[in-house]
Amino acid sequence: MSGEARWYVVHTYSGYENKVASNLMTTVENRNLQDMILEVKVPTEIVTEIKPPTEAEIKKLGDKAKGKVVEVERKLFPGYVFVKMIHTDETWYVVRNIRGCTGFVGPSSEPVPLSKEEVYRMGVETRVIEVSYKVGDYVRLIDCPLDGSVGVVEELDVDKNYVRVLVSMLGRETPVELELTQAEPLND
Repeated sequence: MSGEARWYVVHTYSGYENKVASNLMTTVENRNLQDMILEVKVPTEIVTEIKPPTEAEIKKLGDKAKGKVVEVERKLFPGYVFVKMIHTDETWYVVRNIRGCTGFVGPSSEPVPLSKEEVYRMGVETRVIEVSYKVGDYVRLIDCPLDGSVGVVEELDVDKNYVRVLVSMLGRETPVELELTQAEPLND
């Protein structure tokens, strides 16, 4: 068994994403392919919705009728399932022949793996980034147009891979927005 496991995108009938994922995992277990097809995901997000009051609630409460706050799970990519697998003729055949699957995303339904950047950007996998600086710390900027400049961390959001640094340029404090890896703490 050679090759590296990569993420591929499979197109499904609308509304069949979870069924395709479930059937695929069952087939993987039945055929003992756990070392070839490693993961199957249907990326989702939790969205808070405000449902308007029903007519009965409006009649009963009048102007005091309020909508209900409901949390709903939504698919990030309706009609698609993500599969982490080692691409072989056997794995291609197994995935392609799952009921509800219409094929791989790619030319002529040939599987094209996602790049690592696409995988992170689409939320299929997440990177864990640990930073050794905090708001108020001095950092040096790296891998950016202001490479080597020093500034103070003004805002930090690890979940969004975002840091805002105030850099002194031409006698003014200028905010610079960067990825977390583009700032490193100054050694004391």
